[in-house]
Amino acid sequence: MKQEMVDRIKNDPDFIHLVKTRSKFAWTLTIVMLVIYFGFVLTIAFDPSILGTPLSAGAVTTVGIPVGVAVIVSAFILTGIYVRRANGEFDELTAKIKAKAKGE
Repeated sequence: MKQEMVDRIKNDPDFIHLVKTRSKFAWTLTIVMLVIYFGFVLTIAFDPSILGTPLSAGAVTTVGIPVGVAVIVSAFILTGIYVRRANGEFDELTAKIKAKAKGE
């Protein structure tokens, strides 16, 4: 790729918008996941009795099991949210930038 084309893409307002929007969105989802994960881990570390409480009297399953499953499921959901937006909005912007770079 020629340097002229690289500079043209870098200065394209759509490219700048894409990079800025995608980065902000990815960091937001990352922070949400980190809060969920470390919230779970810190709860285990500092007050394990919360997660060790049985779901009901005489039950073997504790609160920690569904909460742990929810942590894992939240990772899948956040990934799905990112993929949905990436395959829609971000791909459309990328196609637009590519078309402009090719002179279409």
